[in-house]
Amino acid sequence: MLSIRGEKKNQTIPIKVKHKSDHVDLLAPGGPAGLLPARLRLNLRQLEVFVATARAGSTRSAAERIARSQSAASAAIAELEATLGISLFDRVRRRLLLNENGRALLPKAASLLDQAAELEHLFTGAHAAPLRVAASLTIGEVLLPDIVARWKRAHPNSPVHVVVANSSEVVRSVAAFDVDIGFIEGPQAHPDLAVRPWLTDDMVVVAAPGHALAAGRRASFEQLRAERWAVREPGSGTREASDRWLLDHLGSIEIGFEIGSIEALKRLVATGAAIGCLSRHAVATALADGSLVELRTGLPPLRRRLAIVVHKDKQLGRGAEDFVQHCVSAEERRLRPARARPR
Repeated sequence: MLSIRGEKKNQTIPIKVKHKSDHVDLLAPGGPAGLLPARLRLNLRQLEVFVATARAGSTRSAAERIARSQSAASAAIAELEATLGISLFDRVRRRLLLNENGRALLPKAASLLDQAAELEHLFTGAHAAPLRVAASLTIGEVLLPDIVARWKRAHPNSPVHVVVANSSEVVRSVAAFDVDIGFIEGPQAHPDLAVRPWLTDDMVVVAAPGHALAAGRRASFEQLRAERWAVREPGSGTREASDRWLLDHLGSIEIGFEIGSIEALKRLVATGAAIGCLSRHAVATALADGSLVELRTGLPPLRRRLAIVVHKDKQLGRGAEDFVQHCVSAEERRLRPARARPR
């Protein structure tokens, strides 16, 4: 301790001398292990704009998604690139396309935003971040409603957003981080996705009860080729399975109707205007109530696997992980054989 005496007054001012060796910068990189890390330069606002821009392809569309102005979104991207010292997008006309740096950042940024959303909901009434799911038509319209209903009974404060589309669109949504979990029919290859086998399903040929082929005798390949068919739209997992199954054994068929709605397809077949090829899960109720009948054919059985898909680089939040386990543990519903109507 040193002291300095004033000239006019006998005043002593204490001064503490600190040597360099005594000073520790807790925020400096490479500081002692276990102490605070260097000050973070990134912020969630920048990452939110980056992920939205990667999904939308422009700052204008991204700004609309996240309720910001286009100028604010553009500034956030510029700040993020300046902070990282790299470019994240290739500027092609008015489009922003992810480059290799952006593709490396996207999964980590998306996961970090999901974790931030969980923190945000931690002390609110919801207690859980919204769960985003995409499912193929058969799964989304037939199987998921009961599964989600049971989930909600056990997790009443867990919001679930379900998008129903064909399998190829589900794969694109998972790959683009638009959803957390996807449910698809049949094989769908994508280098960025991890596919987990789920339930089994059979393809069946159905017709109206009064159709000529519904008399109980086995329909020959010649008879099946002579019929008009109603099938799902291209891009759906059911259509890929039906094409593979029917064309491999029948050679060619007359496709009279391509329909992107399971209910519309079943109703059309029930009128007798065509015979159809659908998932057994999709027609279970119609077979049970007698509005459709399963045709006996010489076609070999076709069993396919329904699957759960997630992004390989995405770290699922606790809610998403729990929902996957809930779906995996759910017992596959056994279809009851159609009962004869009482006379």
